[in-house]
Amino acid sequence: MDRSAIIHVPLGKVSFDNDKLLENMASLVDTIVKARPSAVKGQFIRTAYLATTMGPSIRLDVPRMTTMSV
Repeated sequence: MDRSAIIHVPLGKVSFDNDKLLENMASLVDTIVKARPSAVKGQFIRTAYLATTMGPSIRLDVPRMTTMSV
């Protein structure tokens, strides 16, 4: 996490199939939610974007992401 509370994490490679990428994303979200400090109130993950290294980003549906299961 950087100073402005942004997490930069690679999820996979172009060679990964969709199921593997979704599994990696679910695992990442689960890890972030479990690491939530108890003092934090309200919504912990406000926005999420997915982007390639040099491409435009896509905004993700945070409520749907946080209900994903690994």
